[in-house]
Formats: sequence, C-alpha cells, structure tokens
Amino acid sequence: MTTTRPRLVVGISGSSAPQYGIALLEALRKLGTVETHLVVSAGARRTIELEARRDPGEVCALADVVHDSRDLAAAVSSGSFPTLGMAVAPCSMKTLAAVAHGHTDDLLSRAADVTLKERRRLVLVARETPLSLIHLRNMTAVTEAGAVVLPPVPGFYSGPRTIDDLIHHIVGKVLDQFGVEHDLFRRWTGPTREFS
Repeated sequence: MTTTRPRLVVGISGSSAPQYGIALLEALRKLGTVETHLVVSAGARRTIELEARRDPGEVCALADVVHDSRDLAAAVSSGSFPTLGMAVAPCSMKTLAAVAHGHTDDLLSRAADVTLKERRRLVLVARETPLSLIHLRNMTAVTEAGAVVLPPVPGFYSGPRTIDDLIHHIVGKVLDQFGVEHDLFRRWTGPTREFS
C-alpha cells in the first residue's frame, strides 16, 4: 500500500482491556490522517473475544494493514520501514518484560524493539494492578531505553460521564505522544464554575 500519510504501528497484547487498542484504531480511522499497521498477539485475540465481546477479525478490519504476529519478516520488523513509532494498547506485563529485555520472539516485541533502536516514539499502555517490583523495574528499563509508559489511569478534569469517555481520554493521551490532533477529550484550561 502506497501512502503519503505517516504510519503508526499499533500493537494489542493479551492484557486485560483490549478496549484501549480498539478505541485507538477507531479514533485513527475516523481521523484518517495516519496509516495504521496492526499487530495483534494470540492472547489479545482471546481477550478481544472475552472482554470486548467483539470478533478479532472485525477489530483487525479497523486497521489499514494487519501483520501476522508470527511473521518476523513483516515490514514493521525493519528499521528501514519508516513510522511515527508504535503504541501498544494495552501492554501486558509479558510484553513489557519482552521489550525491557530485548526478547523479540514475536512481531509485537520485535516491532517495539525496532521502534526503540530507531529512536522512535514507543508508548506502552501498561495494564496491571497492583504492580510488583519486577513490573516497576521493567518500566524503568523501557523508560531508560526511550519508551513512554502510559498507564490507563483515568483523569476526571474533563468531566467524564461514561466508560467510553474514560477510554477516550487515555487514547487521546496516546495520540498526544505522537502529535496527532484530536478532540477525544476536553483539555484543561483552568478552573471553571463547573469544577469550583
């Protein structure tokens, strides 16, 4: 596929809350300004079915290009394939550990590794609670390597009323990391009567 749009790699790992990755793909599709390259782990396919109650094929159809998570020869496995970077939403602790230690046995971890080595933006929506010392050390390791750890912690300054509002707030924060303009949540401009 030839395009003049910038490319963003989206990974969905097997963590709870695949809704974040789905909402990210939906937002990017609606915006139409970025070409999406999707990698879905085997575990994510199962959580999409169980938690989002959606067909993984339907979710994959939201992306411009879908890469098999077992295909280490895919375009996104090479630094010569230009992208804005990569967002993994959600990012399981298994995927976090793989990225932290350079263990690239599938395309999701390989694409993340390539993103780091090329000094591109890697955003990991790390989804687990509570966090063990191992999790925290892995978060430190990826941060030191240049990644952004962006846990899906809800913000309430935008006045969310639904779960979708909370999800869109996190997706908006992810898009902010790549400089992608959006209107997914109301930005803080200072106290108003509503918040007084």
